Amino acid sequence: MTGVTELTGVAEATSGATRPLDIAELPAHEVTSGGCPISYRVVGEGPPLLLVMGLGADVTAWADHVPAFAPRWRCILVDNRGVGRSGTPEGPYSTAQMADDCAEVLRATAAEPAAVPAAVIGISMGGAIAQELALRHPDLVRALVLVSTWARCDGYLAEVFDHLRTAHAVLGPVEFTQLLQLRIWGPAYVSRHLDELRDARLVAAGAPVADDAFAAQSAACTSHATLDRLCSIHVPTLVTVGHADCFTVLARSEEIHRAISGSRLEVFPGGHTHHWEQLEAFNALTSAWLDSLGPVEGP
Repeated sequence: MTGVTELTGVAEATSGATRPLDIAELPAHEVTSGGCPISYRVVGEGPPLLLVMGLGADVTAWADHVPAFAPRWRCILVDNRGVGRSGTPEGPYSTAQMADDCAEVLRATAAEPAAVPAAVIGISMGGAIAQELALRHPDLVRALVLVSTWARCDGYLAEVFDHLRTAHAVLGPVEFTQLLQLRIWGPAYVSRHLDELRDARLVAAGAPVADDAFAAQSAACTSHATLDRLCSIHVPTLVTVGHADCFTVLARSEEIHRAISGSRLEVFPGGHTHHWEQLEAFNALTSAWLDSLGPVEGP
């Protein structure tokens, strides 16, 4: 397929290959969007790069990626409504609503220096939000990196989100995180990093996401539907996916690639979290692609 690269020859990287950043120590800022406080952090120098994380995850999940981007990009990390320091209004939420939240953050951070459109990296639900951001606020978006995401929720994916929502309400945070890990990480990675993943379950238990907020975000995932509108996106777009992703399967990224004219699709070894399983390769590829965009032009 034109524009598709199969990265089967890239050696796997571990999370220790990039020095993590303590994002929790960065100053938190806040805007209000639709009556909901939205928290965000800013780090780095250069043109704006908005980072939008997935279901149930807050800004600290970017710790392994930001060190690769911050030397050349001003990274803007947003807590989606329902997680982190952002508000948790009654749901259900929608990806369009959360895209509007991101738009408010971009407008707030663009006040100084002069406003320029941002490149946007969105992972999983964050990629769905990024699609809506580009469609609803095209003046704010310069380029898209859509990671492990989807443009329509078929029967299989709807069942996955429904199961996660139910499990989150029934299981404790340690058991739920174990279930989620087995859904998003590839089998080989789990076997090699079992102690690390077990430790991560205990960390997650220390800051659990409220059931209502998780259900509200899950509803946004299930209702997301942009496939028939993606032809209206005309910014450079990189789509990445794990070949063995059993969550948002390869076919979902392929149809996004087909729908956005001129987009580039990169298929990595690994699962839904190929951006962590193949950390060095993902960071290097994404950084190079962002750098290839050239100088930023103002409005």
